[in-house]
Amino acid sequence: MAAQPAIVLVHGFWGGAAHWAKVITELHAHGHDSLHAVEIPLTSLADDAERTRRMVRQVDGPVVLVGHSYGGAVITEAGDLPNVTGLVYVAAFAPDAGESPGGISEEMPPAAFGNIVPDSDGYLWIAQDKFHESFAQDLPSDEALVMAVTRKAPSASTFGDRVGAPAWRAKPSWYQVSLNDNMIHPDNQRRTADRMNPRKTIELDAGHASPASQPRAVARPSSRTPPTPPDTPHAPPGTSRPRRTVCRMHGSLLTNLTAVRPVFR
Repeated sequence: MAAQPAIVLVHGFWGGAAHWAKVITELHAHGHDSLHAVEIPLTSLADDAERTRRMVRQVDGPVVLVGHSYGGAVITEAGDLPNVTGLVYVAAFAPDAGESPGGISEEMPPAAFGNIVPDSDGYLWIAQDKFHESFAQDLPSDEALVMAVTRKAPSASTFGDRVGAPAWRAKPSWYQVSLNDNMIHPDNQRRTADRMNPRKTIELDAGHASPASQPRAVARPSSRTPPTPPDTPHAPPGTSRPRRTVCRMHGSLLTNLTAVRPVFR
């Protein structure tokens, strides 16, 4: 049986490692005991990817990187380390070479794009009175308020940082689409997943903060979604492979990650 991989969780803009709190408890309850949530500085893609690489290097054995929102761009850049054996995207950017989160958003602006405002120090914010409806409309108002007050803003320039060599072109991937996402257009997420050719895509009736609003669907196994056989080799994007599983509302994303082999051919 393949060794159980460690799971490294990477947050996005206006978040922090604690945004994964509910997913962490779900994963731990289901036997994942090597869990790590990296706190990235949100100062540049290079800085954020390097902080993630440093955490991955501390793990002895295979690692699955999980990125939410901008964290998807980070794992795309940082996932080139040899012990990274899979990439999981949760309502996330997954830029190709030369693309940036900002450029992707401008091509297909999400509903709340206009609620992102810069400050005089060069940081980007979601207007606090718009945070609930923009980022976390399916969370209770008090939970969204705490998120809005404790969020960490990115440097504005980070939004335009371009990916070099995307790791998803060489590593197996999974993707979760949030159908009611106001921060990354759902059609942009679908387009991203389609070109990535992931082993599984699930679509959830969720807003952008799906790790908080639907942690079980993100984290827990589901009998409705049979796993891809672990010995199926990864096929590069654009090549023929058994069609991925697409599940709507009843799927789970981090299903059977214990079966991910440390080495992919």
